[in-house]
Amino acid sequence: MNPFRAAVEAGDMDAVVALLAENVVFTSPVAFKPYPGKPITAAILRGVFRVFTDFRYVREIGDPAGSDHALVFKAKVGDREIEGCDFLHFDGDGRIDELTVMVRPLSAAQALAEAMGAQFDRIEREALAADR
Repeated sequence: MNPFRAAVEAGDMDAVVALLAENVVFTSPVAFKPYPGKPITAAILRGVFRVFTDFRYVREIGDPAGSDHALVFKAKVGDREIEGCDFLHFDGDGRIDELTVMVRPLSAAQALAEAMGAQFDRIEREALAADR
């Protein structure tokens, strides 16, 4: 099992954050520009943990020995069912240096954007605190 998947499914945010490279780049399904750096990526992932309910991975795609993996998930945002995929790239040290998330359908992506928007002040505070 992919270590990121194992950490997420265990609800172990410390393990999730430990898998992130310092130079990780997070590409959001609902924001135009990517977010570079471990502090903001970790804070965004904490926000996602607060927003998603009934989260579960349903499929892994990728060579276990390779550096690229896709983890298909299902969850809820409020009363909206969401389906998505985490695309992970692991660097030579086994840390995630690229994390791209895509979601569907549009109504669920809009619900996610609204829910994460409501979290963003907290996310920015957490990222600033972690960066110190």
